[in-house]
Amino acid sequence: MKHAIILTSKSALGVAQTIQESLIGSTIYSKHELENCQFIPSISDCVADLFDKVDSILFIGAMGICVRAIAPHIKDKHTDPAIICIDSTGKSVISVLSGHVGGANELTEQIARILGTEPVITTQSDNNNLWALDTIGKKYNWVTRSNVNNFNQPLTRFVNKEKTALLLNAKDEGTAYLERTKPEHVDIFYKYEDINFDHYQLFIAVTPYIYPDAGIDTISFHNKAFHLGVGCRKNCNATGIAQHIENYLNSINIATDAIQDISSIDIKKDEPLLKELSEYFGKLPIYIYSAEELEDVNVPNPSEKVKEVTQSPSVSEASAIRSAHDGILLVEKQKGVFSEGNDFTFALAIDPASIRQGHIEIVGAGPGDPELVSVRGKRFLEEADLILYAGSLVPVELTHYAKKGAVVRSSAAMTLEEQFAIMKEFYDKDLLVVRLHTGDPCIYGAIQEQMAFFDEYNMSYHITPGISSFQAAAAELRSQFTIPEKVQTIILTRGEGRTPMPEKEQLHMLAKSQSTMCIFLSASIVDKVQEELLVHYPPTTPVAACYKLTWKDQKIFRGQLKDLAQIVKGNNLTLTTMIVVGEAIDNRKGVSKLYSHKFRHLFRK
Repeated sequence: MKHAIILTSKSALGVAQTIQESLIGSTIYSKHELENCQFIPSISDCVADLFDKVDSILFIGAMGICVRAIAPHIKDKHTDPAIICIDSTGKSVISVLSGHVGGANELTEQIARILGTEPVITTQSDNNNLWALDTIGKKYNWVTRSNVNNFNQPLTRFVNKEKTALLLNAKDEGTAYLERTKPEHVDIFYKYEDINFDHYQLFIAVTPYIYPDAGIDTISFHNKAFHLGVGCRKNCNATGIAQHIENYLNSINIATDAIQDISSIDIKKDEPLLKELSEYFGKLPIYIYSAEELEDVNVPNPSEKVKEVTQSPSVSEASAIRSAHDGILLVEKQKGVFSEGNDFTFALAIDPASIRQGHIEIVGAGPGDPELVSVRGKRFLEEADLILYAGSLVPVELTHYAKKGAVVRSSAAMTLEEQFAIMKEFYDKDLLVVRLHTGDPCIYGAIQEQMAFFDEYNMSYHITPGISSFQAAAAELRSQFTIPEKVQTIILTRGEGRTPMPEKEQLHMLAKSQSTMCIFLSASIVDKVQEELLVHYPPTTPVAACYKLTWKDQKIFRGQLKDLAQIVKGNNLTLTTMIVVGEAIDNRKGVSKLYSHKFRHLFRK
């Protein structure tokens, strides 16, 4: 990004420099010869020169100067740079021109944060906390279409809060945002057939499909859900093929705006057809696969003839499925030929992540404090239809984020089969399930069996990481677990109880490095833990027994390694205890070199 900061008075240099320090890509222009500023003889001439070359122009001075300087150059909100005016004291930051499309509103908020002041934004949708329908498509990589020539017409209906039907039969980050921030005048639907258009003045659809004209103002956002696989004869004449594919897909209500990429096999990588299709459908990326990458893809129409030529039984179907991350084939191989020797095939697949269906999100709850769950984890808890949480390890307060009507169950008394059954019940109803695990799910989270089940039933799932209790231990102990030139390794492990440990991971083996060691799930075998650690750690090595980290009844006991067993047993500490051992505990002697002048290049580009 290129940002021009224009000073109208040298008294505002401090404000300009403060902005420049945090706004990468900014240059200060001034009529006065000031250090580290570019001298300009005339503000109007400077604006004339920069208007089409920069992303934003920030005036520091009177609004009148700003308006008069930009007036002769204003053309279109889609091409004009963002214009912002800041008073010379830095108390007011005003979005002047290209608020939504040009990014002036967003930049105004950023600069206001830099200066510690309030942004002044006059756009109605911003002030009413409404969606910016003219820019939201760009934000989420959706292609925006409308059935009216004047796009301001449906925008006006929306900001005037006329009754709006929103169809969401796609799923991505953007649709989740719309669901989360729905205004009161918007009703959400997941099937086109469920909408009675007589009740609405505006129809908004986020979909990869084409629907009949609803008879009211319509905005369609086509998300990039489809992957087009292509095969053809050598040196195939590309003339007319792209139009043919578009006509076919449109005839079955598939929006070609929703195609994300083109793909084929490596022996076709130089075919003119691929480049033609890429250009026709909006300069789409082209992905090329080897025969080995395609030959094992399960397709409905394998061909021995194709295999003879390419070494793979499929090209168009296999490459489409491969690009769609083993997705669903919506359009099986279609054959075409416009003239002799110009045979071609195409197929279309959809990425499973784009399909509105049931989903399971495995969420790391963090160490216990409900405020230490991640922002994304909290959002999933707020949106979930079922929250299944590890009741013996996760504080119930975390489930209080649940929306009204959500089902919240503890898995503490459930068998694995019972857990699967309830999750699948909700999943099969196309609902969102949150499986809530303590700490971070990847560390002793017992999620392996669950993921195997999800894989077996081809279920959509994902993992949201959480803050681990070892990180909470460092915070509560006010310790940096890595100390320069002393200890640079953190070991996360457990003692050997009923679950055997591999021989090379026995505690006495790991203790050789005398790293900072965080020992999970081992309070009940603390005597054995202490004995093994003492093989290599000095008896006076600092230790901490951390019970229920960040919970309301948290307790932390410090001491030396020789007294570890006594500390744990004497205070009746249980399974929810993290044992930390190492010289890093409470160490203030190591000095980081990160802030040395030799490392300043890390902080500025």
